[in-house]
Amino acid sequence: MTKATKLLTALPPPQRQRLMTLAREVSFPEDTRIFEAGGTADRFWVIRSGAVSLDQQVTSVQRVTVASLGAGDLLGWSWLFPPHQWDFGAEAFSPVRAYEFEARPVLALCEQDPQLGMSLVRIVAEILAYRLEMTRGQLMEQYALHRRSGSL
Repeated sequence: MTKATKLLTALPPPQRQRLMTLAREVSFPEDTRIFEAGGTADRFWVIRSGAVSLDQQVTSVQRVTVASLGAGDLLGWSWLFPPHQWDFGAEAFSPVRAYEFEARPVLALCEQDPQLGMSLVRIVAEILAYRLEMTRGQLMEQYALHRRSGSL
């Protein structure tokens, strides 16, 4: 896997058009918390412009950025998998414009159109696999850095 899969460009045009009938254009000012880990995951976004950081709370006052997302990237997949709670938090790193999709209508559309549903699940799985691969690479780099510095 060499490059990030973009949800809307990966869907065949007829399926993309059906999904886009459910899209709503939204924007988030810089520094806006979009969602918090543990919150109810009942929607997702495709970023049109701007940047979003995914983070993990490591102490009561410290968050660590685990990924940065930009134009074309999928923000949120927890809506697709029980228990439908966010695994990370998300914050607008800059002003963000996005397409927002509510989970229930998308899931209903997938029930009506199983081919769209299968395509959507496959593409989200590709996105997850890519992000897992990137995270693994970052962890390996951090491990090597700490090992060389003798801090392990």
